[in-house]
Amino acid sequence: MVGWMDDEALRRTLTTGRATYWSRSRREYWVKGDTSGNLQLVRSVSLDCDGDTVLVQVDQMGPACHTGSRSCFDGRTLPATVIDPPIDPAQARDARRAGVAEEPARGAQP
Repeated sequence: MVGWMDDEALRRTLTTGRATYWSRSRREYWVKGDTSGNLQLVRSVSLDCDGDTVLVQVDQMGPACHTGSRSCFDGRTLPATVIDPPIDPAQARDARRAGVAEEPARGAQP
C-alpha cells in the first residue's frame, strides 16, 4: 500500500513499531489496524537517496487494503507507451571488441 507520512507520523512509526500515517482527507493520524485489526508491524524503515521518500517494510496481519485485498494494487494497469531500453554504449563497444556481430537494422538486407 502507499500511505502519507509527515515527520510526526514517521516519529510515531519509528518509536512504536506500528505503521502510522497522516490521513490527508480526515486530517488526523491513524495507526494501520487500530480500527480494522489489520496490523502493520514494522520490520525496517529506509530513506531514499534524496531523503524525501520512506520505505517501511512490515509484517502485514490481514489485508492491507480497505477493500479486503492483500495489496492495494490489484493489477489494474493503465495503458502506457512502453519504450525499449536504449543500448548501453559501453556494452555495444565491448560486444564489438569481443567480435560479437550486431543485429542488422530492421528491414536491412544481409
